[in-house]
Amino acid sequence: MARSKRLLILLAVLAAACIAAFAALHWQQRQEQISVSGEEVLTIDPESVRALSWTYGGETLSFTRTEDGGWTYDGDPAFPVDPEAMEELLTPFAPFSAAFVIDEVEDEGQYGLDDPACSITLVTEDQTWEIRLGDTSAVDGQRYVSFGDGTVYLAASDPLTQYDVTLRECILNDEVPAMDRVTRLTFSGGEDWEAFWLEDGSAYTCCEDDEYFTQRDGEIRPLDTGRVEDYLSALTSLDLTSYTAYDAGEEDLARYGLDDPELTVTVEYTSGDGSEAAGAFTLHISRDPEELARAAEDAGDEDGEETVTAYARVDGSPIVYSITSLEYADLTAAGYDDLRHREVLTAGFDDMTALEVTLEGETYTFTAQGEGDGRTWSWDGREADLTGVENAAERLTAESFTDGAPEGQLEISFTARLDNGTFPEVTVELYRQDGSTCLAAVDGESVCLVDRSAVVDLMEAVRAIVLTDREEDAA
Repeated sequence: MARSKRLLILLAVLAAACIAAFAALHWQQRQEQISVSGEEVLTIDPESVRALSWTYGGETLSFTRTEDGGWTYDGDPAFPVDPEAMEELLTPFAPFSAAFVIDEVEDEGQYGLDDPACSITLVTEDQTWEIRLGDTSAVDGQRYVSFGDGTVYLAASDPLTQYDVTLRECILNDEVPAMDRVTRLTFSGGEDWEAFWLEDGSAYTCCEDDEYFTQRDGEIRPLDTGRVEDYLSALTSLDLTSYTAYDAGEEDLARYGLDDPELTVTVEYTSGDGSEAAGAFTLHISRDPEELARAAEDAGDEDGEETVTAYARVDGSPIVYSITSLEYADLTAAGYDDLRHREVLTAGFDDMTALEVTLEGETYTFTAQGEGDGRTWSWDGREADLTGVENAAERLTAESFTDGAPEGQLEISFTARLDNGTFPEVTVELYRQDGSTCLAAVDGESVCLVDRSAVVDLMEAVRAIVLTDREEDAA
């Protein structure tokens, strides 16, 4: 009995050894059928492709080339197809290079090709290519690819990188053009006005950095160049990729509030390609109409954070884009008060030849000598340090703009004499409004309300100079 058991065990061991030997031999044969390639094994000219379709992630997309060389989406001919996106999809096979080639494949399932991750069909005038993308190899993560010729290839570059896209990514989006020089900005909607660029606007401003101006009440007035450039940066960096409709009709435009836009901005510019050719770009912006109506009703309710759903459309484009709350806020901050100077005194102290300050009925005249680092100020025949005065003057910035007449008493005024033949001086008067604000008037015209603490600092800085000198005289 024992001998029978031992015999059975020996037979089992022998069978296992035979199976292992057969598997090893079979594995060795399979190994010998894998060859290193690194060469181009297929080339499909992108221009020859008449149709392209693929299935990935349960979604099938299909496109056909038009007679003019463009592309149309088979699911909706109205969809604007980006030809560059289609070109990108064809690049993996123009040409296709294999890192390894596996010949005489009997079981494609072991490479994930019986249920491929992605199936691609390329149609030319002469041939139809059925391409399957399988699993990735465990060793180096390269993709198994089949062209239906009985051979499996390990792709040198994974085609799925290009085909992991959605229909949304194949759209021909509108683009904001490159603008070398913006010559005019036209705003219409809530406030209708224009801003324009002047090569030399020194006759209209005491700030040498001013390049953009507008006309108000028959006069040319400067704008803050930094604020205008920030606005243009928000415009040119607008992300026009998230569409909500690509074939918007009248009903769609009304639904998004773009039948009567909240704001329309037109930018006139010159190109940067050396031709200096003029162009124009128009953008329409609106907030969701129902949301905008609710916001108007709840204008006095400041509880919670307001939700903004906003849309944009380029000129007459059929595409409507969704834009973020931040983009909406930046682009609709387009009024005159948004782009004008907030500084009461826009002239720099380096441009002054003298500063006349009237405080408590007395006038003090400070004069400047020299230039650059060697520049000094003097008062009453002595050198004076105007650092405190300059710092306080820079803090005189608008909290809000107003054209109302002063209601309180004049606390301090000063006139800056400038080294500017067309704009020789500017006078600032600061009137107390209440305990926290002062009204600033420039050259006799009310401009804005400023923080009174900055006015107090200015007065104290002037007193610190003149009182110190008087104390020294008395001593």
